[in-house]
Amino acid sequence: MSPSDFKSYLEENFQISFNNIPLLQEALTQRNYLNEHPKETGRDYQRLEFLGDAIMQATVTEYLFKRYPDWDEGQLTEMRITMVQTKSFAHFARVIHLNEAIRLGKGEEMNGARDRASLLEDIWEAFIGALFLDQGQKAVVDLLNQTVFAAIDENFFDQFIDFKSRLQEKLQAQGSVDISYEIEKEERNEDNSQVFEVFVAVDGKTLAHGAGQSIKDAEKAAAQKAYQELTAK
Repeated sequence: MSPSDFKSYLEENFQISFNNIPLLQEALTQRNYLNEHPKETGRDYQRLEFLGDAIMQATVTEYLFKRYPDWDEGQLTEMRITMVQTKSFAHFARVIHLNEAIRLGKGEEMNGARDRASLLEDIWEAFIGALFLDQGQKAVVDLLNQTVFAAIDENFFDQFIDFKSRLQEKLQAQGSVDISYEIEKEERNEDNSQVFEVFVAVDGKTLAHGAGQSIKDAEKAAAQKAYQELTAK
């Protein structure tokens, strides 16, 4: 997808109409592409990535501050860290088809860079920076409302939270306790995939159970359930 085609896609699906096409093109350009096209006069995405990172931090902070008026500083900070860690940005880059519009060098294209999470995370930030420069904060907020902020209601960010650490911090806030994870059951599904069932206990008292296709996933599920039940009280 060319930058002009991507511009049309954004207009049709996200009501974003870019005015500065060279700026959009810069956000979509990897350095190797410029190395292979020496007549190109533009830059790669890296400066815009720097700006986009700051814009994401500020915009998410303002959103959380207004959405959760009863949360304290610790809760707001914790949620902001979860939302702006770049692991999630690759997902949102795919949601708006940024991966299809990146201008890559031939070698990078052949090596699968178009779907490389680390690159998509950078390109997402660069695109946010370009959108801010082109249309201002409101356009950024409008896009994030359709993507990042909408994902909060779908519990999308749970996968990026270290619930085992959070559970440990909560349980040990008043002093040392013994936290253990034990395998309760191991079985195979009809498709021959393994499923583990685990329970988490504190000082020998079971708090919650969890299941997953690996012991690690099962432990995380148990910790998440225990943490959410404790924080809901």
